[in-house]
Amino acid sequence: MHHLSTSLFFPPVDSASPEGILAFGGDLSRERLLMAYHLGIFPWFDQDDPILWWAPPRRMVVVPAWYKAHKSVKSLLKKEVFQVTFNRDFEQVILGCQQVKRKNQNGTWLTDKMMESYLDLHRIGVAKSVEVWQENQLVGGLYGVDLGHVFTGESMFSKVPNASKVAFAWLVEKLKQENYQLLDCQVYNDHLAHLGAFEIDREVFMEILQKKSRIKEITSP
Repeated sequence: MHHLSTSLFFPPVDSASPEGILAFGGDLSRERLLMAYHLGIFPWFDQDDPILWWAPPRRMVVVPAWYKAHKSVKSLLKKEVFQVTFNRDFEQVILGCQQVKRKNQNGTWLTDKMMESYLDLHRIGVAKSVEVWQENQLVGGLYGVDLGHVFTGESMFSKVPNASKVAFAWLVEKLKQENYQLLDCQVYNDHLAHLGAFEIDREVFMEILQKKSRIKEITSP
């Protein structure tokens, strides 16, 4: 594992450990975060740990062009049970992601310092959010980093049933309409798999991220 200094540098992603840890240390400056995401790297660490930088060997993704929302979610969108907006209240969304209680998790990985870093990316138009409202109250949403042809989802939250599912489905539909190649969900979990995400090899992900190939050139799951 590489120890990062103050200089802007990341080792090659294929030098990551088997579980996907590439490096530790450095900072969460705008410049380093932008470099990281464009290189297929993301920060993920607990509040008491040093900054850890990840480039996992398998990447959890959704292909917008192939995506089909569950019938129940489609029904919620059609009935307008929720109102959905894009990039209207990023700060409240990231705050919701920090505060939501998650199963088997003590504390939060989304520290105040990390929140400020993503707020900084939002100010320059790179970090964006989806908001889900019910009776003028924010009840769910998600945020992530927009790379132009790949959107990297960072976190989502829900205060009422199905709100985060609606945010997810709405975002994928928007990405489909705008011809994005991937929604990057980073690492596997059962909830993401249930929503329609699946794993691809890091090498395939990097080819698409670097615009050396398009998603249509890989086999649909």
